[in-house]
Amino acid sequence: MRAAVIGGTGFYSPGLLDEERDLTVATPYGEVALKEGSYHGKELVFLARHGVDHAFPPHLVNYRANIWALKAVGVQTVLATAATGSLNEDMRPGEIVLVDQFLDFTKSRSQTFYEGGEAGVLHVDMTEPYCPEVRRHLIAVAQQLKRRVHPKGTYVCTEGPRYETPAEIQMYRQLGGDVVGMTSVPEVVLAREAGLCYATLALVTNYAAGISKNPLSHREVLEEMARSQEVLRKLIFSALVTLPEERNCACARAAAELGSLGQKFMQQGD
Repeated sequence: MRAAVIGGTGFYSPGLLDEERDLTVATPYGEVALKEGSYHGKELVFLARHGVDHAFPPHLVNYRANIWALKAVGVQTVLATAATGSLNEDMRPGEIVLVDQFLDFTKSRSQTFYEGGEAGVLHVDMTEPYCPEVRRHLIAVAQQLKRRVHPKGTYVCTEGPRYETPAEIQMYRQLGGDVVGMTSVPEVVLAREAGLCYATLALVTNYAAGISKNPLSHREVLEEMARSQEVLRKLIFSALVTLPEERNCACARAAAELGSLGQKFMQQGD
């Protein structure tokens, strides 16, 4: 089973890959630059979500092209990193949250591959938006590595690129949010439509506005990502090489209601 890492802010190169090579994939939404290689015999693909040198802000990331490209090269499982601010004071900077739910406050992003016509319309189930099987595997690997992770949490996705106001953060906390970021949606939704097993490792880089006593800055985020890079990378690659070959979750059957039409539309990479 081929797997991929989507690197978010501060995670711009895979490292650790053997025989690393560049690959450009053409999609209906534009070209996508990938890196592919192997790690301990496992075929892996790396995608820098924001492009080289953080070229694309979160609201302009080409999410549909990215997920389509991963599907096209045969990826079935995706581990995505995300730099997040904490709304929950029990989730401290430097800690990893394996999010299990999200709240979507984005405004202008394309949310689906299925926009009618030949592709059809798909109302995809998001009861468990982040693959429960992959999340359980990540928790088990973290325990083996003796790394403390938060086994669940709710990711609040905002439009960006600005940071949130204290009033917004107060509202998100009241709604049950634990961490806040700008990229998980629509990425997680598109991954489900494409039949990919997808999980996010949300690294807490700072406390959110109104909780932090200091003004927020991108530099602060990058500094915490740099400090935590080794731990995050070790958890990701240890999990990837030990992933079960057989998938027993429902992720791959997300487009089943469209029958052969849905299968034809997203058949590449299968």
